[in-house]
Amino acid sequence: MPSMVASAVLSVLLVGCNEQSKSTTATSQPVDSTSLWAHVNSVIPKDDKVEQKVAAILAKMTIEQKVAQTIQPEIKSISVEDMRRYGFGSYLNGGGSFPNGNKHATPKEWIDLADAMYQASIDASLDGSTIPTMWGTDAVHGHNNVIGATIFPHNIGLGATNNPKLLEQIGAITAKEVRATGIDWVFAPTVATVRDDRWGRTYEGYSEDPEIVKAYAGAMVKGLQGVPENGLFADDKVISTVKHFLGDGGTEGGDDQGDNLASESELYRIHAQGYVSGLAAGAQSVMASFNSWKGEKAHGSHYLLTKVLKNKMGFDGFVVGDWNGHGQVPGCSNESCPNAMNAGLDVFMVPGPEWKPLLENTIAQVKSGAIPESRLNDSVRRILRVKVRAGLFESVTPKMRPLSGDMSLIGAKAHRDVAKQAVRESLVLLKNNNQLLPLNANSRILLAGDGADNIGKQSGGWSITWQGTGNTNEDFPGGTSIFDGFKAQVEKAGGQVELSVSGAFTQKPDVAVVVFGEDPYAEGNGDLANVEYQRGNKRDLQLLEKLKSQGIPVVAIFLTGRPLWVNPELNASDAFVVAWLPGSEGGAIADVLLKDKNDAVAYDFKGKLTFSWPSSPTQTAVNRGDSNYNPLLPYGYGLSYGQQSQQVNLDNLPTEFKTVQGELANHEILVRDVKAPSWAQIREASGETRISSSVTRTPSLEVSTEDKMVQEDARNLVFTGKAEASFEVLAAFPSDLRNLLEADARLNFALKVNHTDEAQSFSIAGPCNNECEKTVQVAIEKPTGWYDVSVPVSCFASPENDLSKVMHLFKLTADKPMNISIADVYVGASNENAVTINCNN
Repeated sequence: MPSMVASAVLSVLLVGCNEQSKSTTATSQPVDSTSLWAHVNSVIPKDDKVEQKVAAILAKMTIEQKVAQTIQPEIKSISVEDMRRYGFGSYLNGGGSFPNGNKHATPKEWIDLADAMYQASIDASLDGSTIPTMWGTDAVHGHNNVIGATIFPHNIGLGATNNPKLLEQIGAITAKEVRATGIDWVFAPTVATVRDDRWGRTYEGYSEDPEIVKAYAGAMVKGLQGVPENGLFADDKVISTVKHFLGDGGTEGGDDQGDNLASESELYRIHAQGYVSGLAAGAQSVMASFNSWKGEKAHGSHYLLTKVLKNKMGFDGFVVGDWNGHGQVPGCSNESCPNAMNAGLDVFMVPGPEWKPLLENTIAQVKSGAIPESRLNDSVRRILRVKVRAGLFESVTPKMRPLSGDMSLIGAKAHRDVAKQAVRESLVLLKNNNQLLPLNANSRILLAGDGADNIGKQSGGWSITWQGTGNTNEDFPGGTSIFDGFKAQVEKAGGQVELSVSGAFTQKPDVAVVVFGEDPYAEGNGDLANVEYQRGNKRDLQLLEKLKSQGIPVVAIFLTGRPLWVNPELNASDAFVVAWLPGSEGGAIADVLLKDKNDAVAYDFKGKLTFSWPSSPTQTAVNRGDSNYNPLLPYGYGLSYGQQSQQVNLDNLPTEFKTVQGELANHEILVRDVKAPSWAQIREASGETRISSSVTRTPSLEVSTEDKMVQEDARNLVFTGKAEASFEVLAAFPSDLRNLLEADARLNFALKVNHTDEAQSFSIAGPCNNECEKTVQVAIEKPTGWYDVSVPVSCFASPENDLSKVMHLFKLTADKPMNISIADVYVGASNENAVTINCNN
């Protein structure tokens, strides 16, 4: 039963967010199917003058010029001369991509590239077209690709603020800083309703509940694009994108790019509400999602892209693809995909060198009728409509635009002040024993943990680089770490502050503030198998317990992109603050945790959970409105000063759990093929050779396909014995396989010995996080046909092998001549009929 405090908090949160959105919550009655996908009335109505101008331009275009409008390459893959020759309708910079490949490119270098591309696009000397191009960028929490820009809290933190007006301000500020670098289009906001916190993009969502998502999506679009009464697409505004259509936050198991199995009613009332408000606010582009809905890739779904989005909802802007997402549509590749355009995709995002064959193939497909010219015309009409509405045809060259090159806008104090407000309002207080917080600023305070003075860690993914990794504090000029904020206020008040990542101190502090949490990650790298924090290496828990054992009160500040099971860390803390991923202004956290110079509270805690907090590592998809709703802390929970949690005792929480056998799903490695984005390769002394065809040969090993049960579901490995060689399966992104040890998981595979001169063995390894150090010998004697082999995953366990970041999935190594075949390689439950290989650990 929720406590009175928690119930009151929840009530305030729901009423304050959006009084008219109650019918869209997960607790609402199912929507009648006849009312699904109602037409959305945009603030940008059809305009006859716009339509006439679009029609006049379209009538003069060749097929080649039209197709070029639908191609969006990336700045690393095209030159200014390519733009002049082909006249692409748009181009982008991916996360971690910069002008001239320079991470520290100045705003002037961004503008110079924007200007050169624009001038080339309107130069008709080669392609005969004067249609201006537009530049798109992932400004998902501020202009986060640019050094010195204001980096706001990620969406999960903004959700906790319960302040749509603040979201509109953030959108407006982001637009200004983007326009200062000559860019006119942003791929934001993300409006995913996240239902499984294992998903590596959880922090890109505002909430698990569509109510908050609906309120925020419209507010952010208004901030980015403007509103009619104040001028849409003014000089300080950009074109916005609501993404990713549709259902990316609801995939089975929280798998990135996975399958959403929701009913159509659930798809609408849970996952589409951000589009209802975003399109109503006038969003001009929608990005298709990598995920599938009931097995069909969204990039190839005519029903979702055309019948639902364009016809039923009435969207008249354009649909842009995600990073080579069209290449995942059945029957397609990155270089050719008529199916996606026929489904309703208007712009192909094709970041690599594949843009050229895609351009050529699409032209040929239109001419052959594989893509009806009417479908191409519809795409181009939509692209031109947005360009006309946004004023691109009347706009001057980027260098001459009012805000371009205004360095004072990048990380401006007024912008950072709003970011600080967002940080303060996003903090959620879970625990405050004996009212330890707020702290006296004139105390002796220890700042510990690897997040205390780490702006890159506190900013998370999509910060300067795609994954948010490889950054130092120097990459965020003008930003402040959490330690910076404490240091400034404590020293001003006459107190003492000491920074020590390890928790060592020169003089015993009055209180220790420990800042810890998730390291930065983005899509792919962030997916988890369960939501336990730091399984197998509890270094942060050890730090908390060490300080507490010394009689020091401990305040925990948790940096995270999602709710995680932190029962041990909660037990070890006297106060516990969820700071999410606050961005470049981490110093503002001290504004809330410290009393001001008059010994008064300057800022109280306002943040409330818009994601339910899990009660166990396997409670990964607990959401408000569920029939069996039983989280540790409910949606809407959050203490303010003077409140003590009555929801649950956060001092003696259970800390032990074991994954039961039935919860262990098989992790396929090589069944019929190696599933992308993993790959197989041969490794030998001379280097690695990617296996990309039915037969791959090197001096030491030949790998070819073989039939076991169905066509090409096995691999034949012929080792020559000239030198040691390995057959390996590796992952492009780390997999979280921590649950395998608890479930007594096995590495299983089918083996067939075709020929060997004498009794010998080969070694296998995996899974492991980097280079596999532990191997197991598998003895073979004579051909006996196919049989199953099973090896405990515990054989590969070691302190250095972090199973939350598995990159090497399987490795088979031999240095003697032999001919063997393998199939059905997976990690999962033990096979009772298998030959079990034991090991000594």
